[in-house]
Amino acid sequence: MRVEPLEWRGAARAAKAIRESAARLSPPPDVGEIGARVAGEGDAALRALTARFDATERSPDSLRLRVDPEEIAAALAGLDPGLRSSLELARANIGAVAEAQLDRAPRTVSLPEGQTVSIRDLAVGAAGIYAPGGRAAYPSSVLMCAVPATVAGVERIALATPPGPDGRVADAVLAAAALCGIAEVYAIGGAQAIFALAHGSETIAPVDVIAGPGNAWVREAKRAVSGTVGIDSLAGPSELMLIAGRDSDPGWAAVDLCAQAEHGEGGVLVAASTDGAVLSAIGSRAAELGERPGIDPGALLSTVELPSAEDAVELANALAPEHLELLDPDAVRLADRVTTAGCIFAGPHGATAFGDYVAGSNHVLPTGGAGRFSGPLGPDTFRRKIATVEVPPGAAAKLAPHVETIARAEGFPVHGESAMIRAEDGDRSER
Repeated sequence: MRVEPLEWRGAARAAKAIRESAARLSPPPDVGEIGARVAGEGDAALRALTARFDATERSPDSLRLRVDPEEIAAALAGLDPGLRSSLELARANIGAVAEAQLDRAPRTVSLPEGQTVSIRDLAVGAAGIYAPGGRAAYPSSVLMCAVPATVAGVERIALATPPGPDGRVADAVLAAAALCGIAEVYAIGGAQAIFALAHGSETIAPVDVIAGPGNAWVREAKRAVSGTVGIDSLAGPSELMLIAGRDSDPGWAAVDLCAQAEHGEGGVLVAASTDGAVLSAIGSRAAELGERPGIDPGALLSTVELPSAEDAVELANALAPEHLELLDPDAVRLADRVTTAGCIFAGPHGATAFGDYVAGSNHVLPTGGAGRFSGPLGPDTFRRKIATVEVPPGAAAKLAPHVETIARAEGFPVHGESAMIRAEDGDRSER
């Protein structure tokens, strides 16, 4: 891990420098060719791409895209009891937090002219969730996506996840799917999985919303299909900013930073403090730990010495990091002033790893500064609103002249006529 101290010149300039460094480490890939192949060739393209990128020990013709539901059930039955207990705890906590976010009660507004507008909240018909693979299996990502979708009331949930070189999906991932009641699992990864979920193929029916974390290829594919389907966010490489006080344990901080570097290349790692000695200790320890296998060898840790804790919060709000750890003793006060982070971990014991797995918060979070306008994955991602308008005769009579006035101003006289013919009927009804 490379450590790069940044000179403090204000929050906006520091945030810009950090983002520019991340962009150099992980430029966005071009997913257009993959999208075109999936759209034009369907299952044949999915098999060829899966054999090329994931199931490298198998020929395209030998691959089954959909995992047999019996294999999914068997994976859960054969799961290590300790892992099953931990996954069940995570599922319960994620579900409890998701349930707390829901308000499904219809809302009806009665307006002075006599009309009513009712808003209903409905689940989407089908959700596609993506669980990363490749370097590791991510049963936790299955839970983080599937539990909120289930709480939201989605009837059909389809999981796409990369197979291993032998063409099989990891048992832990299948077991997590079974825990969530998912029997529709596809052994497909990367950008091609996103395009298949959005547009469909001979084997896969298209979905309405796609959610889940992934690498830069997955992120760019989600960007490409956004509008054809709904997406949760453009979640990219993992990010962690931590704010350390002079009493913070630099060893804990360094482990937390290196843990996020296990997710792969292109992530944003930042340590900020008013104490230069603490920053130096964090940087030295992180550089040592960064030599471990599995940690991104190209990871960059930016360290920033700041004049005050308030400046640290200002930097966090400018950067909008995916994860923000507040290791400062005054963490709770600082947390209330943070407005843009994806998820805040307040206090020295609040490692990001707890949120990644079992705390109950969701680990599918906005990256790349998207915390300025979006937040954690939740049931709202899988729900939509629909309005019902009721205009009784009396209300039509009162509203129609205003419709006609505005419509004529906009050059749409027939809009006005459409309202006014109801007004005449409304006048008769009132009499």
